[in-house]
Amino acid sequence: MDSNIMIPLMELPIEILQDNLFPFLPARDLLSLTCTSKFFLTLCTDDAVWKRKLLADFNYSGAGTARISGWKVIYRGLHKPKVYVWGETANARMGVVDLPKSSVYGQPFPLQLKFPSTSTRIVSIAAGGMSFYALDSEGSLHVWGTLDGNTPALSSDGYSEAGRPAYTPHKLLMPSPIRSISCGRLHASVLDSRNKVWTFVNWGRPFSINSPTLLDAASPPVQVECGWGFSSVLTASGNIYVWWPFSDPLARIIQENQQSMDSDPDKKAKPTEANEIPCATYSIDSLALTKLPPLPDLPALRKTGVDPEDNQEPPRIVQIAGLDKHLVGVTDQGHVLKFGVLADESQSLNGSWEYLHHFSDISHIRGHKVFNDGNKSLAAPDTMKITHVTGNFQHFVAYSTGSSSLVLIGEDSATAVTEPDIKPELQNRSVISVAIGDWHNAALTADGKVLTWGAFSSGALGLGDPAKLPPGAPGGYPNDGQRRRRPPQVDTPSPVRFDWGTKEPRDRFAFAITAAGWHTGALVMDLNPDGDEDDEYEMEEPDQPLDPHEYPLNPDGQGPPILPPFRIGIHRRGRGRGV
Repeated sequence: MDSNIMIPLMELPIEILQDNLFPFLPARDLLSLTCTSKFFLTLCTDDAVWKRKLLADFNYSGAGTARISGWKVIYRGLHKPKVYVWGETANARMGVVDLPKSSVYGQPFPLQLKFPSTSTRIVSIAAGGMSFYALDSEGSLHVWGTLDGNTPALSSDGYSEAGRPAYTPHKLLMPSPIRSISCGRLHASVLDSRNKVWTFVNWGRPFSINSPTLLDAASPPVQVECGWGFSSVLTASGNIYVWWPFSDPLARIIQENQQSMDSDPDKKAKPTEANEIPCATYSIDSLALTKLPPLPDLPALRKTGVDPEDNQEPPRIVQIAGLDKHLVGVTDQGHVLKFGVLADESQSLNGSWEYLHHFSDISHIRGHKVFNDGNKSLAAPDTMKITHVTGNFQHFVAYSTGSSSLVLIGEDSATAVTEPDIKPELQNRSVISVAIGDWHNAALTADGKVLTWGAFSSGALGLGDPAKLPPGAPGGYPNDGQRRRRPPQVDTPSPVRFDWGTKEPRDRFAFAITAAGWHTGALVMDLNPDGDEDDEYEMEEPDQPLDPHEYPLNPDGQGPPILPPFRIGIHRRGRGRGV
């Protein structure tokens, strides 16, 4: 056979076209190909092609969400995605020097955050306890806020100090592109393009753990996940490894490395004029990671929508979620389990897996009171397979995919007999992602809507300035007579608007969300033809003295951060002052 013979595209296997060719064609060429025949129109508009193209062109994987469609819409919107943040303003976590006017403490509606370079395309966002992390299409990691606002730091310090704030977004200069991020309260871990795992206890000196278990090519890391004080990795084989950066022996090793680096001025990680942080990286070779024990025997689940013949292998964990001192996992067959306690290495040795029947088995779900209290608008599901879990602090969420998706909410104290909290407003809504703060929550739907509920938490719900909302509206005051009180908790998931900074209403589509502490963030694209315009806001006036009765109320009083009453002018201006 002549090796120079050209094989027509239509004769190549579809798998080769969709997996190995189409994702690497320029988008313009791919769209032109759709005009040549119905065959190529079908292939080139397949969601699988655009999902792979998002990863190839923008470093966007959609990991952490349950999205199963709409990839082409996201590809178009990633031309210029917008980053929005809202909630608590202390520790510079809004990433701006000056903030819009507000009648209350905090940032109560989404604020567009701008990056130093207009060419930066943010494709993933994650929230730490007092900070945000964002991943761009080149694999660069950007940070703002304060990694540890409880630790004092001087303005002359570099980012080798965890208490050094980043008042605006700063880019971390790392050895390799980053693929995914997970945040604890005062630390973060990331997975890079070489499957190396890095941990940050400050932004200037990240370390990698050179453990043979993380370097096994046959079972590489597929997910990095942080709890409040621990980091963990899930491998392709379903094994989970854990480490504790704030507990010995690792804490001692980190301290020894920090002290040895302090004498080198080049390792202070001082920012450049371009807001870049040159990271002084190091590796830890002597640490034995803690491997969690195997799963217990688990029952076969009925009515999952999957042929039982396809579940011949034992269940294995495919996704994990870190809480305060526990970890929640979901298997490839839909079992939800909790492991604890993970306070430190010694306590983890006595930990065990607990199967959460009421979050896994459809018979328990169908018997839940929410489906049996006369609410005819919400029918019990015919099938159910939990595929995703997410968690933070004391809460977790287990959910399924599709138009009949179920969202099940639990606490870290959940046991085998604990029933989930099921909010009717979140069921059958195609929820693809859920983010959890200390006392507030957010859900993202497949059609780009963000719903929030929970405590006001310095504006973390993002429903608007309560003084400007109609009485009784979600996020507002119950009536005009209660405008001097703290806005009440919102129990019903309510939609967030992303056009507070525009002159006219805008059609905007959110494709990623995050939450932690008392703050929330989202990645949003504008569906209007002229959507490249940045938002503009009415900003705070220069500091003006206030009468004592005009002092804003203290935040919710539900836990840290604890803040004294500030004048509106002081707390909303001046390089992010706060605790």
